[in-house]
Amino acid sequence: QVQLVESGGGLVQTGGSLRLSCAASGRAFGSAVMSWFRQAPGKEREFVAGITTSGGRSWYKASVSGRFTISRDNTENTVYLQMNSLNLDDTAVYYCAADRNGYYGNSNAAQYDYWGQGTQVTVSS
Repeated sequence: QVQLVESGGGLVQTGGSLRLSCAASGRAFGSAVMSWFRQAPGKEREFVAGITTSGGRSWYKASVSGRFTISRDNTENTVYLQMNSLNLDDTAVYYCAADRNGYYGNSNAAQYDYWGQGTQVTVSS
């Protein structure tokens, strides 16, 4: 069992930065692939970024590549999403998710086992 709690969302102007955190409880964190997803109003939930169990490899949605960076600290059971150069299209509720049987490149939300409650990110002009 893994419980996930996101934090760090808020209101930021275009071009600004935010750092999201996802604190995990449970022994399975270190063996789970972790990802961030987001859902904007009226849209489906979409993959944003993922990271392997060791943190050695990561993958991104094309539109955030080069602006967002996912990382994890397995000693602190926390995964992060550093978001730079934010634009209006980044406005959404951001969720972290854990996949117990994950693999590099998995962006399929249906395959993730545990989810946080989400944190709102609003980018204003």
